[in-house]
Formats: sequence, structure tokens, C-alpha cells
Amino acid sequence: MKTLASVPLSPGLYLVSTPIGNLRDITLRALEVLAAVDAIACEDTRMTGKLLEAHGIKAPRLIVYNDHSADRERTGILDMLAQGKRVALVSDAGTPLISDPGYKLVRDAQDLGLNVTSLPGANALLTALQLSALPTDRFSFLGFLPAKEKARQDVLKEWRDVPGTLVAYETGPRLIDSLSDMTRVLGPDRPAAVTRELTKMYEEVRRDTLANLAAYYAQEGEPRGEIVIVIGPGEKKTFTEEDIQSRLRELLADLSVRDAAAQVADETGIARKEAYDLALRLKD
Repeated sequence: MKTLASVPLSPGLYLVSTPIGNLRDITLRALEVLAAVDAIACEDTRMTGKLLEAHGIKAPRLIVYNDHSADRERTGILDMLAQGKRVALVSDAGTPLISDPGYKLVRDAQDLGLNVTSLPGANALLTALQLSALPTDRFSFLGFLPAKEKARQDVLKEWRDVPGTLVAYETGPRLIDSLSDMTRVLGPDRPAAVTRELTKMYEEVRRDTLANLAAYYAQEGEPRGEIVIVIGPGEKKTFTEEDIQSRLRELLADLSVRDAAAQVADETGIARKEAYDLALRLKD
């Protein structure tokens, strides 16, 4: 029987998926490649070192390649590939290039005619989608949403009317604000799921409407762990003038004219000036 280190491997760049939590969620082929390559390009040598140690693989040369890597690091890896070396690209967790660095390296390697192949495996996006119990026939991945409120709301508006399920990565400290913005922009009754610590001991999937999820985490506080938010398809709704006026009156009880108009414009899709003028008339 061949050992991991004895498996023959052709020169080239190998995109290797790694576990997203449970260290056993890695393919036999991935282990074979990691044991046979000449170098591994990784985000954090400590994280990759722990994975290799857990599977009894003697670490080859580890090269730091992350969001902060300069062209020099990429050029060095390309030089190794051009010399016939075998290099694996991994992320700290999951599938490389999915909200992780690496696409420029793949692009440049392919432009040079070098061999590039992918080893599929664990992926937080697809795992969350499976567990969300929301439609999976059509979905869009938003990556990490912007940290600032306005930028985040602007991105959500771009996706508001796109058919299908939406998936986004988020951090614990930003979850409450993100859910609040999603409720405002995408609609309070839109079905969603907040998944965290996927494949780990404290894995959690919480399903509800966006409004109820926002209220729950606002009360419970920010959760720990890595988070994926899955948002079900929205229903195209037509708002009558009576609907808009009713919503404005409701909001004007607590908000200023400007803020009430802005929220109604976000919720209904009407022009902000139109909402503002209507709010002024109702306020008077």
C-alpha cells in the first residue's frame, strides 16, 4: 500500500480544500497532495502546520500567501511552478479563493500555461446553504458585507430584487448591525438562517424571519464563532399609496421625517424625495 508521501504528483498548482472546523473533514486526495508537494502557500503557517501535524504529514516549505501578500510573493510562487515544482494553495479553512486570496495567482499561472487543478472539499457557503432549509436551486454569494452601515445597505439594495437565496459571511461583532440592515433593506418577513461554528462541537443553525433574528441577537448579544447568513428569496410586493402612507405614519411616531422617509424608500423602492415629500405632508 502506498504511503501518502509516495504518491506520484505532476508539477503544478494544486488548490486544496481544507476543513472548516472538524479536522477530519478532508479528502484522501487532499492529504496525498499535501504530503507530496514541494511547498504549501497558506494564509497562516500556524494554522496549516496544525492541520499537517494532525494528519501526520511532515511539513514541506510553507509560504505565507494572504490578502497582504505583495506581487513579490506571487512571482516567487510562479517561479517555482515554472521550474517544475509542485505547490499547494490552501486557506485557513475551506475552499481556496472563496472569500480568500488566490485568484491572481491562479490567473497568472494559467496565463503562463502552467498546470492548475482543484481538489474540492469542505466549504462553509455550501454547508450553510444545506442546513438553512431554504431554496437551493438558485443562490448568490455576497462574500463578507462591508463593515460600514451605509456601504452595507448599498450592497444589500443591489441584491434586494435578485431572484434566489442570498448567502453572506459575517463576524460575531457585526452580526447584529448586519441583521438590522438586512431587515430594513430586504424586508422584515424575509426568511433566513444564521449558522455558526459549522462542523464543530457547538454548531448552531437558527431559522426565523430577518426581523425576529435581529431581535433575538440584539437581546442575546453577539455570538462567538464564524458565521454564515442565508436569506431566502423575497416576494415581489407591490405597494399602494395607502400602504406607503400607513407605513410612514407608523414610523413618524418614533422617527424624524428624514429618517422615516429614508426607511420607507428602502422598504418600498420609491424615490427618497417622493417619500420625503409625502412624509412632510403627513407630518403637517
